[in-house]
Amino acid sequence: MLCRKAFSRNRYMPLAIHLSIVALFILLGVILSFGKGSWMIAGYNTSSRKEKARYDEKKLCKGVSKLMFALSACWLVIALSEVFKTMALLWVGLSLFLIVVIAALIYMNTGNRYMK
Repeated sequence: MLCRKAFSRNRYMPLAIHLSIVALFILLGVILSFGKGSWMIAGYNTSSRKEKARYDEKKLCKGVSKLMFALSACWLVIALSEVFKTMALLWVGLSLFLIVVIAALIYMNTGNRYMK
């Protein structure tokens, strides 16, 4: 009996974890959309001052914030798979997540979009 009660209380735990990840992506997106938090951008935070001077920090933060919002939407689809208990939504969400990451990497690294 005790095991069944503990199991029934924990059935919402995966959904809570998924929604926490969505909230984290949204929080990071909001911080970056204000042009703050450039220290969180991998590669930019470790470059020299000379290299950082070549980039428009505000544009770079805005671009990464859009990526964070897109990733939060993808992860929300994954969270919906937990609500509706369907593997199809999980695979759709994971596929979207991967596609968004690859597309963002290509988009951000071509065309000198974030250079001054």
